[in-house]
This record gives sequence, C-alpha cells and structure tokens, in this order.
Amino acid sequence: MFGNWIKTSLLMAGIVALFGVIGGMIGGQQGMLLALLFGGGMNVWAYWFSDKVVLKMYKAREVDAATSPYLYNMVRELAGRAELPMPKVYIIDEAQPNAFATGRNPEHAAVAATTGIIRMLSERELRGVMAHELAHVKNRDILISTISATVAGAISALAQFGMFFGGRGEDRPNPVVSIIIMILAPIAGMLIQMAISRTREFGADRGGAEISGDPAALADALAKIDAYARGIPMHTADEHPETAQMMIMNPLSGGGLKGLFSTHPATEERIARLRAMR
Repeated sequence: MFGNWIKTSLLMAGIVALFGVIGGMIGGQQGMLLALLFGGGMNVWAYWFSDKVVLKMYKAREVDAATSPYLYNMVRELAGRAELPMPKVYIIDEAQPNAFATGRNPEHAAVAATTGIIRMLSERELRGVMAHELAHVKNRDILISTISATVAGAISALAQFGMFFGGRGEDRPNPVVSIIIMILAPIAGMLIQMAISRTREFGADRGGAEISGDPAALADALAKIDAYARGIPMHTADEHPETAQMMIMNPLSGGGLKGLFSTHPATEERIARLRAMR
C-alpha cells in the first residue's frame, strides 16, 4: 500500500513537471506557468473525480441487488471474502468481454463489467474476473490507474492544443519544437500507463485467484476473453486509448499508433502463472 502511494505521488509530481516542460517549449515562460497551474489543478481534480469521468465515458450504469442480483451478489460475496467494503457495481453495454475497477481507495471503489463478459463467461469464470478487479481495489492500484488514464488524456489534449499557445517576441516557440511536442506528449502519456499496468496485472491475477480460491477459473476466463475480445471492437476504448490499461484485457483493436503499445502482459504468461498456483 505504501509503495502505491509513493508511485502515485511520483506520478502526480511527474505530471506537473511534464506539463511545465511542454508549456515552456510551446509558449515560453508564460506557457510554462500556465501549464504548471493547469497540471496542479488537474491533479486535484483527477484525485476526486477521475473515476466518475471514466464511468461516464463508458456510459456505465450502476446496479444493485434488485436490478442485477447475479452480478451484485457475486461481487458482495467476493468483497466479503477479501475483507473489503462493498464497492459500487456498474454494467457497461458493450459486446466486448471486459471489466475494470476504479476509485480512489477501497472505501470509494467501483467495479464495472460489460454485458459481453456477463453473457460469455460461466459463473465460475466471472467470479474469477470480479475477484481480479477486487484485488486491484485491495492492492490500491485503482487510484494510480484511474488518474493515469485521465491525465494521459489531458496530456494528449494539451499537445493537440499546442498550436494555440505561444508567447510574443523572443518567447515565441519554435514551430518545429511545437510539432515535436505535439507528437511526443501523447506517447509520454501512454508510456506512463505501460509502466503502471504490466506488473500490477500479475499481482491482481494472483490476488484474484486467492480471493476466489480458484486460480484455474481466472485462467479459463482470460483465455476465453482473449479469444473473443480480439474480434469484437470496443469503440469507447478506441476513442480513448488512455483508458485501455484499466481493463482486465487490452480492449484496443490495434492499428496505427495504438498498435505500437501493449498495456498488458502476454495473456499466455498470465495463464501459465495462474495454472502454476496451487
């Protein structure tokens, strides 16, 4: 838990510094000051509201024991096994099988599953997936994951709007530098996600297997999700690739710049590690 707080603090400090560098190269001293203020404000806003933004982005609808007893009661049982507060439960109307967890801490957490994953997986396999998401909550991965998704999108937006920034006279930025920053800033945001996502997925797989008590169920679920997710696009994820690292499986259809980045470990390795558990 302490390690995740350090990583989150470093990420937030790095975000402010990156915003300052980008602002300085695009708009000189004035641009740097504006970008630093924007980066600091973004950190505060992201801490409190980034989870709500992501859920709204995916048009997730909250459910309870009356509206979705199958999923809600499953999460409640697993949260009890994990000794976690009951998170909010959401369903996303997407055909692609996928799921994610979000929030700033276990007391303010939410788990979301697509209609596709609920239909496609057996009860045993879905338990494994939801246990994986609760392991993210227990490991306190959710804050850094959600903040990185929100801020990476903001970094991309800052770069895209770079052409509208600029100082006067000697402070006026070199247009070549502005173009370079506009290209590199989105990549920097995606690299932040890559650094966060790869190792934490292995930890959540192990934690989820321990919560559910059935490592093979999660292994079977990952194999099935991987086989089907490749052929079923998730348009919201393609439009907002910065959120891909939150999912249990990479939701991106690939192609172009998105195809150069993989935010998850190889599914085969994840399955092998789970099957090796006793």
